[in-house]
Amino acid sequence: MQFRIESDFLGEKKIPAEVLWGIHTARALENFPLSGKKVHPELIKAYGEVKLACAQTNIRLGFLNEFTGKSEAIEKACLEMSRGLLSEHILVDALQGGAGTSTNMNVNEVIANSALQIFGKLPGSYDLISPLNDINLHQSTNDTYPTALKIAAIRLLRELEKNVLGLQEAFQQKEKEFAHIVKIGRTQLQDAVLTTLGREMAAYAEAFNRDRWRIYKCEERLRVVNLGGTAIGTGLGAPRQFIFRVVDCLGENTGIGLARAENLVENTQNTDVFIEVSGIIKACTSNLFKISNDLRLLSSGPDAGFGEINLPQLQAGSSIMPGKINPVIPEAVAQCALQVMGNDVIISQACSSGNLELNQFMPLIANALLESLALLNNASIVLNTHCVTGITANTEICKKNTDNSTATITALITKIGYYKASEIAALARKNSFTIKEAAIQSGFITEKEYEELTSAEAVCRLGI
Repeated sequence: MQFRIESDFLGEKKIPAEVLWGIHTARALENFPLSGKKVHPELIKAYGEVKLACAQTNIRLGFLNEFTGKSEAIEKACLEMSRGLLSEHILVDALQGGAGTSTNMNVNEVIANSALQIFGKLPGSYDLISPLNDINLHQSTNDTYPTALKIAAIRLLRELEKNVLGLQEAFQQKEKEFAHIVKIGRTQLQDAVLTTLGREMAAYAEAFNRDRWRIYKCEERLRVVNLGGTAIGTGLGAPRQFIFRVVDCLGENTGIGLARAENLVENTQNTDVFIEVSGIIKACTSNLFKISNDLRLLSSGPDAGFGEINLPQLQAGSSIMPGKINPVIPEAVAQCALQVMGNDVIISQACSSGNLELNQFMPLIANALLESLALLNNASIVLNTHCVTGITANTEICKKNTDNSTATITALITKIGYYKASEIAALARKNSFTIKEAAIQSGFITEKEYEELTSAEAVCRLGI
């Protein structure tokens, strides 16, 4: 293997000749063999967009025109990174010291060496295109990393809004399909009063509708960025024109309505917006967890449980119990939800732990937030396509339960009163009648009246 020699203020290091990363990446690989997780791909692509905006702003201001073709090569390399074409070369661990410096330097080195190759030069020819003097020109990790994180989060939030909308629409479809199916409503897992299976599905749809709206509004929290603030928000080392132009360039390139923070120092110091975003998506997580568990309960059995709905049968459920099919999709989604709830705690602790002018735990914040958003996106898609759309109703079981349960008696009170309804319950218990049989045998109510009072229309009517 051939090597090139690169140097920093700590000394020299042999780097494989053809790789696009350099000495700063090499040191990070030695120093941070921690999680085994790579930097999230959306963060890498967003970093490419940040570097592209910085390069284009520097080009327009005349800071990157040292020789013909240099600026074009840098722009092309940044574009490639923004499209995910250079992600394989970002090797540093997702968790690292330095507030994300290792990620920033890995990005700088890969863009510089990719630009050198585009220009027909060998990697490491930093006298022509430098990771620090050119790619990182007028920037710091402390303004580029959080800006890239916000862009990546916005992109994943937009996906999540669409996927949660998909869940909402899937449950709305089930609301229509099951509107006529009367069933037992339960509180504290005990029989309560009559409802319809459609009403249950409608409640799930409405919960996800709230989540969709919250997620949509959530983007506003992330649009204010500190790009141009460099190290601590004072803009040290960056021309005033660059500071005023670079965010507009980034907004134009990404199609996101970004704004430069009015107080760049504050925006560099404080990361509470990530806590806010995490809290908002935790509400969605809570609904995913609760509804997944409801689906498990409603489909339990199938012979000795609730058994009111059927979930799609996707795989064998046991290596020892023949014929057992487990509710694997709701189980998996619930596990994703628990992971996101855990990440919310991590984000809260990490954002609270910044010191003075900077939060040193930005890599942990980024890893937890982007992991949570990716998990919720995947969980929403899987729950929708592999579970909700395939739910069917066990109409006969729902009907049997309503005819047998004392919960049904409540529906008769408006017609016969509390005391006569109590007599029906006692008659059913004494003679092992169903509630329907006891109601008709009592003479207090006809079969036609019973069917009317326990119909889908009647139990869904708001009031009497």
